[in-house]
Amino acid sequence: MFFKIIDFSKYSSIRVGQPTEVLMIEKSDIIPTDRYLIGGANNLLISPTPPPLMMLSKDFAFIEEEDGYLTIGASMPTGRIVSYAKKHNIAGFEFCSKLPGTLGGMLAMNAGVKSYEIFNILHAIKINGKWTQVEDIEHGYRFAKLNGIATEAKFKIVKGFDAQLLDDLLHLRAKQPPDPSAGSAFKNPEGDYAGRLIEVVGLKGVKKGEMQWSDVHANFLVNLGNGRFEDAKFLIDLAKEKIFSECGITLTEEIKIL
Repeated sequence: MFFKIIDFSKYSSIRVGQPTEVLMIEKSDIIPTDRYLIGGANNLLISPTPPPLMMLSKDFAFIEEEDGYLTIGASMPTGRIVSYAKKHNIAGFEFCSKLPGTLGGMLAMNAGVKSYEIFNILHAIKINGKWTQVEDIEHGYRFAKLNGIATEAKFKIVKGFDAQLLDDLLHLRAKQPPDPSAGSAFKNPEGDYAGRLIEVVGLKGVKKGEMQWSDVHANFLVNLGNGRFEDAKFLIDLAKEKIFSECGITLTEEIKIL
């Protein structure tokens, strides 16, 4: 293992943060239990005082085929997974093109698009060095209780990459705000949409400093320039307060705040 300084104002998808020391974990290391594991920082909002952080190194960025299964390392970028699936005519990973980041991040939050979720195609996850079957992991809409550190995952190979589905999902992504963001800020409450609620309480397009609830899609908190953590947190808290006060609905963050 080794330390690396990562500037989250450049590394994170929302472009908020500061240079921070991160412990990089290599293949033979014993993974610490006193640090927070991060991945591609695509749904992460880093505060000025984050907890001790760690990240899986490139040792965990691999794809292997054996006995009808695909084993993928947790630090493998989603874009490379989609490229591999397309090249080898493997179905099920088309929706990953809509989701930036790494496999580990997808596993940790059961990431997905519409009805497509990573747990729908998952066979097993290696957690704390031991394989756990998907049916033994509690999971649901945008959450998964891994109870440990996931280093790789296994998927049953199904042939038939769907190029049309890939195009449809990429078209859907094109409708998202172009500004730096961490994706959806809130999970959709049952039977409703967080973006609609943010719009209903009059916050769509509202700014604080250089952070804004996007005027393209209200559930995207975007950075218009040199956005600050304090302003992002203010807007998140404001949305939660107004929606609870006016609609009686408690929103839950999809973005991870550290």
